[in-house]
Amino acid sequence: MLVVLRGAGDLASGIALRLFRSGFQVAMTETEQPTTIRRTVAFSSAVTCGEAVVEDVAGRRAESVSDVKTLLESGVIPVLIDPDGLCIPQLKPDTLVDAILAKRNLGTRITDAPVVVGVGPGFTAGVDCHAVVETMRGHYLGRTLYQGSALPNTGIPGLIGGFAGERVLRAPADGIFHPLLEIGARVHMGDTAAVVDGVPMICTLDGVLRGILPDGTPVHKGLKSGDIDPRCELRHCFSASDKALAVAGGVLEAILHFVSDKSE
Repeated sequence: MLVVLRGAGDLASGIALRLFRSGFQVAMTETEQPTTIRRTVAFSSAVTCGEAVVEDVAGRRAESVSDVKTLLESGVIPVLIDPDGLCIPQLKPDTLVDAILAKRNLGTRITDAPVVVGVGPGFTAGVDCHAVVETMRGHYLGRTLYQGSALPNTGIPGLIGGFAGERVLRAPADGIFHPLLEIGARVHMGDTAAVVDGVPMICTLDGVLRGILPDGTPVHKGLKSGDIDPRCELRHCFSASDKALAVAGGVLEAILHFVSDKSE
């Protein structure tokens, strides 16, 4: 059974991991220049590096739809540059999962596949998808909705280690992003994590740098560009998050729910 995921960031990659390990074939689409922060746990890195290994699962950049099919047969996750999802009618997936996390629907339709799952705000079950999975941290995280929509985006990151908005680093200016630290670095409040056209991006608390944009990324002022984990667990930088796996569980439930319905 083939699942195509729109998006290959860290949350989409957590979904891909859970589905791949559950026996599904998984293919992913991405933009030409991903802005993924948690690059060490995102298959989007395959776009620029050619290959990405998340935990123990390999992803590889696909150059065409035929290349996607070849990579699927070889047992890796293909990542195709296709932000508009033009490959979907050609691949004819059993399930389409929109995990772009744009907070709005960028073109996914309920008719795109036998099962269509929307991840996070911007989708309505029964209208533009068959099910929606909640992405907001809290009591409803990972819940599968077969009617209605996910909670609206608040713009405030969820609490991790007692911190919310403070743990997110944002570009200090428009320009080209140049990181000075690597993912996994121990940081202190006031350290400079990156510069944008000479303007420093300052660490907002003590912790471990869990994510940061790659060198040369064009950014605008205020763009999310880094992530500090105050729990200071280095291994968290190299494994899928609790949130990603909770959402992945909701996606898996949705797929099995509709597969079960069709088999009765």
